[in-house]
Parts: sequence; C-alpha cells; structure tokens
Amino acid sequence: MKNFKVVVAGCGGQSALWMHYAVKRSDTEIVGLIDINRDSAVKAAEKFSLSCPVFDNPKDAIKNTGANLIFNLTTPAAHRDIIITSLESGCDVFTEKPLGATWEHVLQIKKVVGNSVNRLTVMQNRRYLKGIRALRDIFNSGMIGDITFLGVDFFLYPLGDDHWYGYRTKINHPLITDMAIHTFDMGRFLLNNADPVSVYCHEFQPKASLYKGNAGAVCIFEMSDHSVFTYQGNWCAEGCRTEWEGMWRATGVKGSAVWDGIGKPYFEIPMPENEKNCGYKSDRYKRIVADYNWPVSGGGDPEPIEACLEEMYTSLIEGKKSETDWSDNIKSMAMVCAAVKSAEEKRKVYIDELL
Repeated sequence: MKNFKVVVAGCGGQSALWMHYAVKRSDTEIVGLIDINRDSAVKAAEKFSLSCPVFDNPKDAIKNTGANLIFNLTTPAAHRDIIITSLESGCDVFTEKPLGATWEHVLQIKKVVGNSVNRLTVMQNRRYLKGIRALRDIFNSGMIGDITFLGVDFFLYPLGDDHWYGYRTKINHPLITDMAIHTFDMGRFLLNNADPVSVYCHEFQPKASLYKGNAGAVCIFEMSDHSVFTYQGNWCAEGCRTEWEGMWRATGVKGSAVWDGIGKPYFEIPMPENEKNCGYKSDRYKRIVADYNWPVSGGGDPEPIEACLEEMYTSLIEGKKSETDWSDNIKSMAMVCAAVKSAEEKRKVYIDELL
C-alpha cells in the first residue's frame, strides 16, 4: 500500500477541513507545514497534535521532509508557484480552487503538469453534494428529455462573517473569480461535462457592495451539447438568500427540474393520460421528487470536501484520473476567465480564444 507523506501549504481556516480528513487516514502522515504567517502554522500543528517542522516555501519543505503529496490551500495568487514547484520537485498535488489566479497562470501550470508524471487535481467539493448528484440523475434518466436550458441564481451577502473580510474584498471580479468557479463547474457536471463554447458576461457593482471589485454578474454560456447555461449572481444581496449551492432550474424537451440547493430536487412532466382525473390538484403536470442515490456504497452523508478528497486519493492509489483532474477542471476555469474577459471587453467571448 502506498504511503502518503503530506506537506500542507497554507494553514488558514480551510486547512482544518483537509487536515481533519488526512489525520484519519492510516496511509497518510503530515510531515510539514508551510505558511508565510508562522503563527498560523504553529496553531494548526497544535490543533492536530503534529510535531512536524514549519517552512516558508515548498522547495525547502519537500527537500527536508521527503514529501510526495502537497495540499495547496494558499490564496489564489500563490497557486501557480506552489503547484509548479511541487510538481517539479516530484510531488503530486491536491489544490484548492481555482487552478490559477489568472489564465496566464493556468497556461503556465498546464505546460508543467503536461510534462510531468505527477498528478494535479482540484478541489471541487460541490460536485459531491447528494442533491446535485440527484439532480444529475434526473437529467440522465431521460425523464425530462435532452436539456435545452440550465439556469442558476446565487444571491448571498456573507460579509457579516469576519472570515470573508480578507482578500476577497480587495480583488477584482470577486464573484466570478472566487465564487462562480464552483457554480460553473457544477453546471458542467450537471450537463455531463459539456464543454463551454462561448460566454457573454455583464458585471456590475451593487450599491451595497463592500468589495473593491464588481460583486454582481449575469452570464450566458453556450455549451457544446447545444444547451444554454445562465448564471445570475449578487454577492452582497440582503434578504431572500439562496443557498451557497445556488437555486437551479433546468428545462428539457419533455419536462423541467428544480433544485433549491439544499433539499431534494424534483421534476415535472406532462400528466400521463391514464393518471388524469385521479385527484391531483392539477391534471396538467405530474411532480416527482428525486431520491438520493449517492454515495452508492458506504452509507452515511459524507462531507463534500472529504468526499472529494476520498476520490482524489482513490485516483492516486488506482493510477487513474480523478473526476476533478486538472485536464477537466481547466474547462471550468476557462469559463471563469472567458467571463472576466467578456465583462472587461463588453462583448461575447468564444472559449477557443483562450485555448
């Protein structure tokens, strides 16, 4: 059995979820921590009763610990350097989203990982929610037919939580670059990883915004399966909040489906002739609530980050690509960068312009 010697790069709040999972694995040892704020690393070590050394850069950490796996939990601006150094030092990498802070960074990472024998996978934990798996099951069942339209609304104002008064308030395009990557990737997942073809994005700054960059956006994507995927978001919306997972609606050629981001999704199809006049409130449509069929085995209700990490580990152990391998995730990242380009240039952008 392969043993994983892990260095954790970035010991902020997000690291606790990853480290909580790692210390439970019998095949994993955390051998080093990296953070430019040494106190954060020391606190993380104390929390998980670790005696490993603390470093300020990945090259020294890998050299002195013999690490073979890096958890990259740094801020997006640091992702390129951490990922490239780790791959060139012979380590596999599990990284938080986004793959890179800019498209230029992504292409630089692509060049290195494309010539590496090591694996790079990206945390996209919202793929591992039982609700979104149930919604995709509806799509794949054929009950509502081919999907022609998929739309999602995202309306939240998280800044009452001090955790959010960080880099997000200081960057350009905070909604699109920091948050929408989740939702765009969920859209591709629901459409069975259809490729994005083009996007038109209009960004705006709501009056109540405390962000430097635009906190609102509307995006229209054309997808390779000929469907249209739309996104409406406002990250400083007071009241009538959606869930973090968004509010979803899909239209197929035979019916429609809805998911509120937290409960069970449902779909409606025309009432079968043999069921009309059977006491339903409306005889026009029949509503069917989906069942949860995931996880397929093991039972329970896995925390999405842990479920994604489990799949990442399994891919390394079995020598196969992860569901969130960089080669797939780069397409979700292209949606983000193309949306930013569209907003800045005020025009429709074709994904091929980036690729």
